[in-house]
Amino acid sequence: MILAAGRGERMRPLTDHTPKPLLEAGGKPLIVWHIERLRAAGFRDLVINHAHLGHRLEEALGDGAAFGVRIAWSPEASALETAGGIRHALPLLGDQPFVVVNGDVFCDADFTSLRAAAEGLHADGPLAHLLLVDNPEHHPKGDFHLDAAGLLHAEGAPRLTFSGLGAYHPALFAALADDTPAKLAPLLRAAMNAGQVTGRHHAGRWIDVGTPRRLAELDRELEGTGNAPPTRPRVRPVT
Repeated sequence: MILAAGRGERMRPLTDHTPKPLLEAGGKPLIVWHIERLRAAGFRDLVINHAHLGHRLEEALGDGAAFGVRIAWSPEASALETAGGIRHALPLLGDQPFVVVNGDVFCDADFTSLRAAAEGLHADGPLAHLLLVDNPEHHPKGDFHLDAAGLLHAEGAPRLTFSGLGAYHPALFAALADDTPAKLAPLLRAAMNAGQVTGRHHAGRWIDVGTPRRLAELDRELEGTGNAPPTRPRVRPVT
């Protein structure tokens, strides 16, 4: 699942007419980088939620055929927060563990490892596996502590930052009411207290594309390293 329902307030005015995941860096939308990496890791069925300007996402990406995937859309009348959005999409996600990625981050992680982690989740054991990164300048205190055994803790040091990439078992969201906004952090902390969240440190490239400045910096970086595509991706024009 790719989370794409956020309003992107800090990115205004860029997001007044364009959904944040469709903003471009290195010649293609942020969400397309994710779709391509997910496909390379063997994912073919994707669920994408949306709220703000959701019709533009559907117009741009369609059914996913242009990218070699199948996209099922999970519209929200108003944004339901991360956990609420995932709970709303459970009928599309099914009863097996799944991978979730924030649509407004850039990360060079290999999704194959998250796919493998998802296969190890079960209702009576680990409920979640999170990818963590070094704390960025704008979030110096981090989120969680990763111990030597690979378990995550709400307290403890040193702390790392949650990347927005993770694998989850549907049971983590089962108690939530549908169509009700709900944050992910409280669910994760409760599961951590029960020893049911594992994690891994990703030392590669990651950026929370939360401001126009960070988007511009990422765009320059991708263009300068040759990672940008030679031609524009096959994304339908937004009208």
